[in-house]
Amino acid sequence: MSGRKGMRKYPVELKLEAIRLYYEEGKTRAEVTTQLKIGNASAVKEWGQLYRREGISGLKKAKGRPRKSESEQTELERLRMENVLLKKFHTELRKEALAKRNIGSSTTIEKNTK
Repeated sequence: MSGRKGMRKYPVELKLEAIRLYYEEGKTRAEVTTQLKIGNASAVKEWGQLYRREGISGLKKAKGRPRKSESEQTELERLRMENVLLKKFHTELRKEALAKRNIGSSTTIEKNTK
């Protein structure tokens, strides 16, 4: 699952505009959120604090826990399993192809032995 429900990602330009409206034009957070259609008024305050502390790079940073990358052992196990499944699938396809051409069937052997 990915974080909290209802979380939206806003572009940096929108965040900067919200900060500008709040700090430079003196609009309230409620006015900014309705004008820019932002879901949460506290987001404007948070963006302003981030911008003061870290600048524009603070607004670009990804939030939350980083995604887990597949460990080498897990990837190796997955690839081995895929190989086993592909070999089984190949065997079945080969049997089906031979049966269509009547190669290897018991009727062919019987005709040749008589």
